[in-house]
Amino acid sequence: MPNDPGLRSAAESVPLDWEAVRSYLAANGHRLDADIPRQFAGGLANLNYLIHFDGQPAVLRRPPMGELPAGAYDMAREFRILSRLPDALPFIARGLHLCDDPSIIGQRFQIIEYRPGLVIRERMPADLAHRPEVGARLSKVMLETIAAIHAVDTKAVGLDDLGRPEGFLARAVSGWSKRGLAAKEDGTGALHHDIGTWLERNIVPDGPPGLLHNDFKLNNMILDPDDFSPRAVVDWDQGTRGDPLFDFATLLTYWIHAGDPQPMHDMEQMPAVEACLCSRQEAVAEYARISGRDVSDFLFYRVLAMYKLAVIFLQLGLRYRTGATTEPRYAPLTGIGTGILEFTREIAQGRAF
Repeated sequence: MPNDPGLRSAAESVPLDWEAVRSYLAANGHRLDADIPRQFAGGLANLNYLIHFDGQPAVLRRPPMGELPAGAYDMAREFRILSRLPDALPFIARGLHLCDDPSIIGQRFQIIEYRPGLVIRERMPADLAHRPEVGARLSKVMLETIAAIHAVDTKAVGLDDLGRPEGFLARAVSGWSKRGLAAKEDGTGALHHDIGTWLERNIVPDGPPGLLHNDFKLNNMILDPDDFSPRAVVDWDQGTRGDPLFDFATLLTYWIHAGDPQPMHDMEQMPAVEACLCSRQEAVAEYARISGRDVSDFLFYRVLAMYKLAVIFLQLGLRYRTGATTEPRYAPLTGIGTGILEFTREIAQGRAF
């Protein structure tokens, strides 16, 4: 295996039944080489392992341990996207194999083409931090890449029946409100009520549908180390079709400013300040220019995406509170989620963007 700092040691990797995987693959005409797979260090949810599959580096990907929310971490959906989307976008790593039998390792899993490159996680590499020219380039790459995803002709790649674009925003408001109440921390009911009521009163008509990643951000990109062009966009298990402005607004939830509340910094999802990325306002204007989309109602999308972000952190925090995981990284997530909720209400009330 490559000596990659983005990999956990064998002892730190969450164990899987690799003999069961090897036997399953052999029965299906594939080979898992005898080296010890190691888990990638990034991410709080899906588990990803660097393996050798049929003699080539590849990634085995499975959902997190424990009970999963209905419809979440859908390996079959992601595999379908990854087996077709590379025909339209060269920066998509191709899906190689789907195991649809959860009895092998306790959940369905998939195997994906491995694309080496630079992954920028919660911290910028020291030689790239605080360099405005790097931030300008990364801003441009992210905005151009997400716009290219939204511009895909889904019919041409056989994904025109993915998701349900009609009524997408109404379902998003309803769905995230229900998930938020199910995962809320005690004493925060009023926050959820205020945000949910605002979203219901300010909902806008669905825009023209497009392909959505649904969690596009810097650490879900694998970059060329020299020019930062995208070698891969990963983590497609939430992929669907719907209003692209919601997908873009999801990216902006990670695009923090120096003056944002502390929980926005504590979530450590994208080092926007260290990276010297452009401002959120500049990003909205540039995305509108690249995509040609009308952003006059963007505040609604911004609030909805921020609420989604808060709920995701609360859901992950709930896994720790209920004992589904004992990983220390999960311990502060409920507090971060609640802090993001408070910031979301400020955005809805016009005190922030």
